Amino acid sequence: MSDARDQRLADTFVALADTLVADFDVLGFLGTLTERAAELLDVDAVAVILSDQRGGWQPTAGSSEQAELIEVFAAQTLQGPCLNCVATGVAVASADLAAETDRWPQFAPVAVSAGFRAACAVPMRLRDDVIGALTLLSTTPGAIDDASVALGQALADVATIGILQQRAIRHDEVVSEQLQATLHYRTVVEQAKGVLVEAGGLNMHQAYLALRDYARAHRRRLSDVAHDVATSALAPGELLADTTDVSRS
Repeated sequence: MSDARDQRLADTFVALADTLVADFDVLGFLGTLTERAAELLDVDAVAVILSDQRGGWQPTAGSSEQAELIEVFAAQTLQGPCLNCVATGVAVASADLAAETDRWPQFAPVAVSAGFRAACAVPMRLRDDVIGALTLLSTTPGAIDDASVALGQALADVATIGILQQRAIRHDEVVSEQLQATLHYRTVVEQAKGVLVEAGGLNMHQAYLALRDYARAHRRRLSDVAHDVATSALAPGELLADTTDVSRS
């Protein structure tokens, strides 16, 4: 690992640790996690799926729109490495998704059509409590290397601690409420992205970047900015004019 990558890795853990504050924004935290993981690991995209505490699983963050859509389809079909991972609590990998039609007959073809050929999901768990999975995705076939999987697991562990140990682990109902709030805010973010897509001619990922960049520039929570956009408290034009580089894909 190069000195530059070592420094980037150190900066990532510092950035994640800095989010563990009283005003904890889970969506912003997981967004940073997936973006940094995609930059640091030898993969093309990263996504997170979380338990809804009611027996279901919901996509929560992704480094790209394609990665998020794959997790949505996994949750809908109950197939794919992330679903096997959360069921078993151990990492689940595929070196060639095109060859997994027997294993995941609905998920595998969709993943391949989205451009992904290999995947590895690592659990977000604390002892026996599995709250989700971090999925590493590659556009080329071949096993995701051990170093990337190990580092992905370390980042997943940080995310788990960030969710379960914010202000120390308390009662189960507190964790459940926090996760339910995260999933609610996720819906609000999707609504805000739709507003920006219509107002600014962006794609969905560009709309997310606009929300994220505005929140960072104004030191606000991503979920609060999304709420203001979705409820028209914040005009799309003001946000787009204030946010730079929204044309990134």
